[in-house]
Amino acid sequence: MIALAEQEYPRFSDREYSRRHGALALVMQKHELDHLLIVTDQRTGNAPQWVTGWPGTVEAFVVFRPGEQMTMHVEWYNHLPLARRIAQDVEVRWGEHRGIALTVDELHRRGAKRVGLIGPLASRKLRELETRFEVVSLDADYVGLRLVKSEEEIEWLRLGAAMSDAGWNALLQGTRPGLTERDLANLVERAYVGQGGTTLIHYIGVTSMAEPHLCVPPQHASSRKVQKGDVVLCELSAYWWDYAGQVLRSFTVGADPTPLYRSLHDTAEAAFDAVTGVIRHGTTMEEIVAAALVIEERGFTIYDDLVHGFGGGYLPPILGSRSRPAGPLPAMTLEENMTLVVQPNVVTPDHRAGVQVGELVRVTRQGFESLHSAPRGFFRAPEHSARLDFLPDGVV
Repeated sequence: MIALAEQEYPRFSDREYSRRHGALALVMQKHELDHLLIVTDQRTGNAPQWVTGWPGTVEAFVVFRPGEQMTMHVEWYNHLPLARRIAQDVEVRWGEHRGIALTVDELHRRGAKRVGLIGPLASRKLRELETRFEVVSLDADYVGLRLVKSEEEIEWLRLGAAMSDAGWNALLQGTRPGLTERDLANLVERAYVGQGGTTLIHYIGVTSMAEPHLCVPPQHASSRKVQKGDVVLCELSAYWWDYAGQVLRSFTVGADPTPLYRSLHDTAEAAFDAVTGVIRHGTTMEEIVAAALVIEERGFTIYDDLVHGFGGGYLPPILGSRSRPAGPLPAMTLEENMTLVVQPNVVTPDHRAGVQVGELVRVTRQGFESLHSAPRGFFRAPEHSARLDFLPDGVV
């Protein structure tokens, strides 16, 4: 991982890109397609990065066909030099503020007739594409390709997890009465931005244990100040490029947990152990939900999802509990090298109080492996600054 972090711009091996391109070729064969259009549009969609290495900014329209060089039109013009440095095995062109028109021309020049589309495309641009070609949506197929990770992808996820752990450690060690939620978010980011990490999320909630007013951390930080007797709930994900960890923890400030919060946290830890205790290659969705029944048996429920796939997106399976389902159970079983976030956010039935517990794990043949090194437990922010490092040796 040290060598990976020291690269000017990290990239996967040629072998890994060949694996991905081969998987796309099989999808094309399945749907009888002659070309693919792989899209980032208005900063949304990560498929061009998976295929070329370029983290699309405003627009990236990749034309793909097995055995031919890819083309990619990007915006803006000042993004062109970096795209050409980072993108692998693709001719990068300026979109000239009419990128979809130039992409349609390129598809026509290549003789395309039946085109698979991966990624979000604005309605006007989609209509422009559909006037010239038969278009088949492949978003579900793309999600399927992202479920099981390669060994290289897992190594990138380990680095994202280490950076997420560093953010968690900085938050725990730096939280003091008088800081706002915004200050806490700043503590988190300072831990990994200088090491090449970026923020996917830092959801941080602060509430009084005596008079709680939230059960899950909010998505935007407020001006509320930390006070003695508070509990801090966090859900943190730092990216290593498109590969993020996710660590969920809870800690108190200036006081030990109250009996209610201790019970909530003990239940969340028990649920985490129960769920991870059934995770393995071949586990059914019913087994996972049944394992979490300890939550309801102790008189609590959940607010957030119990389990979700992760690594390249918020992926299947997305599961709730018996008392708070997340829709119909997916018709699937776990596979080796899937990566999941197990996150029993145990809350009171009135949704006034809750805790955060969980992290990103890898499914193995016989069980699971956590990709994080941050210790588990219900912590108390220290009275004096301290430091624990979770980044790999040499990456600090």
